[in-house]
Amino acid sequence: MKAALLRAGQVVVDDVPDPTPSLGQVLVSVKACGICGSDLHFVKHGAEMLDLADQMGGMPDFGDARTTLDRDVYMGHEFAGEILEVGPDTIAPPEGTLVTSVPAMVGLGGVEPLVYSNRLPCGYGEMMLLSAPLVQTVPNGLEAKRAALTEPMAVGLHAVNKSGISQREGALVLGCGPIGIAVIAALRLRGVEPIVASDYSPRRRELASAMGAHEVVDPADEPSFEAWRRAAPGKPVVIFEAVGVPGMINEVLRSAPLHSRILVVGVCMGADTIIPFWAISKELNIQFALAYDPQEFNDSLKAIAEGDIDVGPVITGEVGIDGVPGAFEQLADPERHCKILVVPTPGG
Repeated sequence: MKAALLRAGQVVVDDVPDPTPSLGQVLVSVKACGICGSDLHFVKHGAEMLDLADQMGGMPDFGDARTTLDRDVYMGHEFAGEILEVGPDTIAPPEGTLVTSVPAMVGLGGVEPLVYSNRLPCGYGEMMLLSAPLVQTVPNGLEAKRAALTEPMAVGLHAVNKSGISQREGALVLGCGPIGIAVIAALRLRGVEPIVASDYSPRRRELASAMGAHEVVDPADEPSFEAWRRAAPGKPVVIFEAVGVPGMINEVLRSAPLHSRILVVGVCMGADTIIPFWAISKELNIQFALAYDPQEFNDSLKAIAEGDIDVGPVITGEVGIDGVPGAFEQLADPERHCKILVVPTPGG
């Protein structure tokens, strides 16, 4: 089959062996897969990310699932596909069922993420394997292109859940890239008012409004925290930092109101520095968030399928497998795209 993969630092398209399902697995034909910002980061910073992961303690042992850049790396973890074949002695939905899944494989050896893998094909290919116990049938006739956005929307839902925000509080979202947009969608679903969103990009501000932000601001024209005070004077605020660049967290500590909660969901790849005095003086609460749990994934799928979250505005482009390398380049410009979907077709 054809797949796009990372090879020697470059995204290339090549023919790879067709996967075959074994016990507890299903083989699916990928119908749509979103290109995630984390994949863009991995192409650029993969060696650094793997090195940082090696230095990090307190994590589960994934055994042989460790990724290396010395071999081809499969990517693509925002997917929906149609079941082609069910593995032997496996209970799963019937062939022809449209499904999605948390991007992980569960087996006797433990859990293997379907995010960056040397061994298992992911969503930037014509076919992939999924763990039958994790497969979720796509409900309500939802099309594959929208079902594929279950995963990124779940990231926003998880961040909002982690924040503990209530309807007596408002939200300030800093950064309206794909993660910030997902946070805004989840905040709107929660009924939070007002939602103030800040980004330098006009295109991203438009998307923030479309996804539920009540106020959008260009921080070059009006500082984000001034916009918040204007929109909701005196109201408690939860701040979502979805920019992920050095210095951003410290700026939030300097500017946040007394006793605010800060939810950091933007992934900063560089070393950063903060001034604790500001956080201590104002008794700020900082929470970091990553990914989601299976229930949040299911809740995200349900919200999309029932029309509570409209992911249509997020989808700004489509390519076949041959177009994946070019799509990675296009996504570097925030004015052009938010989410490009890979829509595999045989031989394309």
